[in-house]
Amino acid sequence: MKAMQVISLTLLSVLAASAQVLKFGKCPKPAVQANFDATRYVGKWYEIQKLPTAFQKGQCGTATYSPKSPGVIGVLNRELLNDGTINSIVGSAKVKNPAEPAKLEVSFTDIPSPPGPYWVLSTDYEGHSLVYGCTDFGLFRMELTWILSREPTLSEETIEELHSLLSSIGISVEKMVPTNQDVDYCSPMNQ
Repeated sequence: MKAMQVISLTLLSVLAASAQVLKFGKCPKPAVQANFDATRYVGKWYEIQKLPTAFQKGQCGTATYSPKSPGVIGVLNRELLNDGTINSIVGSAKVKNPAEPAKLEVSFTDIPSPPGPYWVLSTDYEGHSLVYGCTDFGLFRMELTWILSREPTLSEETIEELHSLLSSIGISVEKMVPTNQDVDYCSPMNQ
């Protein structure tokens, strides 16, 4: 038990220092998008807001999803770093259980770690997507969430609706940070 406490405290320190959102307790099990249709979900999405993460350090974030095979979606995430370079990572998202197609697990080619949860809580396929992921670490959980849009902007009304949904499952929406999607600032992403 003592070793588990040391591991949990060490993990807590590392994640807290890296701006991850870490909370006490087990991951909630929120409802996901009913009748999720991956074929309508593929394409380009712009990151509008997110909970801070250690692995995303840039702005102008996009996620491009492409069909690979039944139950598998190709993933290309891109961001513009402060030094003007573009960081990208390739991976895949797989449906874990065909009865729950909105609950995917994402893994990346260059990262030797277990797949992480990618749950689509809400999408209209043409305007917004609300994505949630949570991983249990002993007595703590690490939560991730993204608000995505098909365009570089999203209406305040939609953002407020998505914040309300997140708040209902205990997410601290005040900790979410906006992603800069200014057309001029993000122009290197289009070259």
